[in-house]
Amino acid sequence: MDRVLVTDLIDPAGIALLAASVEVVQPPDTSLATLRALAREVDAVITRSRLPDDLFEAAPRIRAVMIHGTGTDLVNIPAANERGVMVGNMPGGNARSVAEYCLMAIMLLARNFRMIDQSLRSEAWDTARGLASQAVEVEKKTLGIVGVGHIGKRLAHMCSAGLSMRVLGHQRRLDALPAGVEPAALDRLLAESDFVVLTCPLTPQTHHLMNAQRIAAMKQTAFLVNVGRGPVIDEAALVEALRGNVIAGAMLDVYEHYRLEPGHPLFALKNATLTPHLAGSTRESRERSGVIAAQEALRMLAGHPPHSFVNPERKPWHPKT
Repeated sequence: MDRVLVTDLIDPAGIALLAASVEVVQPPDTSLATLRALAREVDAVITRSRLPDDLFEAAPRIRAVMIHGTGTDLVNIPAANERGVMVGNMPGGNARSVAEYCLMAIMLLARNFRMIDQSLRSEAWDTARGLASQAVEVEKKTLGIVGVGHIGKRLAHMCSAGLSMRVLGHQRRLDALPAGVEPAALDRLLAESDFVVLTCPLTPQTHHLMNAQRIAAMKQTAFLVNVGRGPVIDEAALVEALRGNVIAGAMLDVYEHYRLEPGHPLFALKNATLTPHLAGSTRESRERSGVIAAQEALRMLAGHPPHSFVNPERKPWHPKT
């Protein structure tokens, strides 16, 4: 019987689907040593976290990896290609949930919610009410979306149709933007947007896309939201910009390193709102994604390519001898 390593918690519906056909292996902890040890005796992996770059050398039986999400940076693709490992992902599986998170972020930032909430808990009622003077309406404001894929398209529709916002979009192909999204070069988008939302993948071209210079190109009253990948932002540059009020604030769900360590400078910033990589985590999206991940893992183990094939150029699979 094939064995599938599920590196992170997924919905029980996905686990049940797997268990009907394969042996499911779930790690007792998240250490890389545990992951490498368990992976040696499995045939496929379902992951929501970054896998060790040397995993396929340590685990020669693996012939399929299913990414529980969109981030292809979670897997060493060149190593997978060399070993003939099929890699699949699920673009759009949690797009609705992430788009709703972005909409929430825009509203929270616009209404200065975090500072008001903290003030009400520790200061006088009227002091908290006074912070509402910094709140703004979002109608007619400009939203700039960097990377208008499944998430960006949904967010653009929500904000243009529901909130009467003007929407600018930037991506590699400006001629492929959906209706209602105005194409814009990145410099123009940053200069004109009241809210900048990053939904782009991490590539060599987008690594530190938002550096000190580009953050400074934003309006001083603008807000930055990142639900794409952490290293798209130069985190040290963002910390300095927030400290100096170069921009009004930021809401982040992803970071340069997956987990924020205790004492990270972002924790001390009142104009930074932080969440632990949960933008796509709703009851509905977890169940949907868990089932899709299980179906696709079983599909690959049966020798069929996944519906969203990350590396069709891979070599034929062969066990290490």
